[in-house]
Amino acid sequence: MTQKNRGRDKAAVEDLSLEQLKKRLDNLDARLDAIDSMVTAVAERIVMRPLRLEIACPNCGKTIDIGVVGDQKLLR
Repeated sequence: MTQKNRGRDKAAVEDLSLEQLKKRLDNLDARLDAIDSMVTAVAERIVMRPLRLEIACPNCGKTIDIGVVGDQKLLR
C-alpha cells in the first residue's frame, strides 16, 4: 500500500470517528433535554402539592420511595 492510500484510509477513519462522536453528543444533548423537562415538571408539581416518587433500580430491581411535601397544607 502506498503512503497516499494510508493517509486517505486514516483520514476516512478519523472522519468516521468524528461523525460517531457528533452522533453521540447529539444523543446526549437530547437525553439531557428530556431530563431537564422531567425535572422542571416535577419542580412545578412540588410547589403546588405533595409528590411521591416510586423508582425501581435498574440493576437490582429494588423499589425506592421518595416523598416530597410542597408549601401548601394537605386538605382532607
